[in-house]
Amino acid sequence: MPSSGPFELPNHVQSIVRPLSKRLVVNRRGSTVWDVQTAAGRFAVKLGYRSQTHAWTALAPAREAAVLRQLIGPDGIHCGEWEEGTWSAQPWHEGQSLFTLWEPHRQAGGQAAPNLAEALSCALALADLHDAGWVHGDVQPNHFVIGPTRTTLIDLALAQGGAVPKSFDFSYRGCLVHYEAPEISQSVLETGTAVPTVEADVYALGASFFISATGWRHVSYPDDASREDQRQAIVVQPHRRITVPGSLGKLIEQMMRRNPADRPTSEEVCAELRRAFPG
Repeated sequence: MPSSGPFELPNHVQSIVRPLSKRLVVNRRGSTVWDVQTAAGRFAVKLGYRSQTHAWTALAPAREAAVLRQLIGPDGIHCGEWEEGTWSAQPWHEGQSLFTLWEPHRQAGGQAAPNLAEALSCALALADLHDAGWVHGDVQPNHFVIGPTRTTLIDLALAQGGAVPKSFDFSYRGCLVHYEAPEISQSVLETGTAVPTVEADVYALGASFFISATGWRHVSYPDDASREDQRQAIVVQPHRRITVPGSLGKLIEQMMRRNPADRPTSEEVCAELRRAFPG
């Protein structure tokens, strides 16, 4: 039976990273993540392991490292294997997630207008990835780190757009269902896998804006519903009524259209947010 972690940094990883201090950030769904301070800077060190439901999580850190090396270059990107799976180290990004920053909007019952500058920064990060020829495949509010000077889209283990070593690659089986587009859910239900697309990324960004502003998932289903039942609800039910006020609410409605071809592109989302927030 797979272990549940959290896992300490293995000795051979420590010999490469050489931590001066470390802080456990998260341990869930097959990933232990450490915030590590070194003489060379601050790094996020991820240890992937087989979870209770998925084997691919053990390969995710090394796959993400392969993606990052193509997107930003090899400097500061390390990866390898350990006894439970693969590991990686990448530069730390300072900031707060979209979900954290928009907590005041949720406390106001979704009636307060969210910060359009922060929404635009997230859309720009996604558009930059799309312009580089990549699809993220796992867009969610906690994957946007909004810092003092820029917003970074993190957790690229499921991204598609370039060659990945076969030893670290795996089939795409959908993302966190709270942000999954209907066509992705339907494909996973029918075949067990799906093809991530820029259109599904845009839907997920809209769902991320919606849940961050209101606290509601894009489609209604019981908290204890199985993953299959969650996806079935996404396929057969319309999304919730968009209650976010102002221009962002209208844009979210467009981003979460059922037909992928009817959704705006990520660049069009940026353009609309620039019109709404010219500053």
